[in-house]
Amino acid sequence: QAAKSARTVIIAGVPDGLLHNDVMTDILMIHFQMPKNNGGDVEEVMYPTRRKGVAYVTFEDQEVVERVLKKDEHRLEDKRLPRYYPLKVTRYCENVSSFIICLAGLPL
Repeated sequence: QAAKSARTVIIAGVPDGLLHNDVMTDILMIHFQMPKNNGGDVEEVMYPTRRKGVAYVTFEDQEVVERVLKKDEHRLEDKRLPRYYPLKVTRYCENVSSFIICLAGLPL
């Protein structure tokens, strides 16, 4: 099993303050488990985080990370939300040197 950081993605654009944090966590988990979103088994959703509108999703398999990153557009939709919200999904990087590699889209 790959290191946790390699199985984690950063989600930006999470609507802030609309719902209770635990409800938003559930919505994010469901979104990233759905096959239509290239998702898979989610190990953990970290929300809220220190950065507003940002969540971390850790998958059980690194392969799911690659699939999720390949999807063109992630739209967070749920009947509890007033509309859909576009999400920006990026690879999680632990430090600055690997962050540059991640920005370049290269494997660590």
